[in-house]
Amino acid sequence: MARTVWDSTVGKKAVMAVSGAIMLLYLVAHVIGNLKIFFGAGEFNHYAHWLRTVGEPFMHYEWTLWLVRVVLVVAVVAHAVSAYQLSRRDIKARPSKYVHKKPRASYATRTMRWGGIILGLFIVWHILDLTTGTVHSGGFQEGRPYENVVDTFSTWYGNVIYIVAMLALGLHIRHGFWSAAQTLGAGSRTRDRALKAVANVLALLLTAGFIAVPVGVMTGVVS
Repeated sequence: MARTVWDSTVGKKAVMAVSGAIMLLYLVAHVIGNLKIFFGAGEFNHYAHWLRTVGEPFMHYEWTLWLVRVVLVVAVVAHAVSAYQLSRRDIKARPSKYVHKKPRASYATRTMRWGGIILGLFIVWHILDLTTGTVHSGGFQEGRPYENVVDTFSTWYGNVIYIVAMLALGLHIRHGFWSAAQTLGAGSRTRDRALKAVANVLALLLTAGFIAVPVGVMTGVVS
């Protein structure tokens, strides 16, 4: 049964919608946590430490954080694989020749495809920069996320990479939220306008919230 659902176009779209919803919930929580940086190093570093102790003593140190990471990895992989397979299926379904000029993909489709690639590359860079410190520009300090964030956004390329990725994220959310709502049956003729408005507001707030951090460092508000 599960195999049959996964092999169907509707099933893949449902997987994309559900995995996208999981990632969206994470992004909302993540941006709220990120904004704590404006309350100073002590507040931000304490928050980062708290993330590793959530659930104690029932959960061991960092177990809850790792559980969240595993869920996110599964969601990202499921989302990416579903998107790729649907894209390939769409290409194969097209006739090999057109009487007229081959139609171009819609703006939304192109945005989602390229946005997904940009975000995938960004996730890898972001982890290597601020989680493992592998590509961190300054001297990476374990357990000092505030200082590490300031280091990253004190470089022009750190700002460019992050801001471009967040703009791509905003467009991805704007198109993806409405599409997921249609897939999950939430859309209708009367609700579509409201859903599009919610998608626009979510995309705007999340993009602005994430970009506020590098802007804060660049302007000296966070230092």
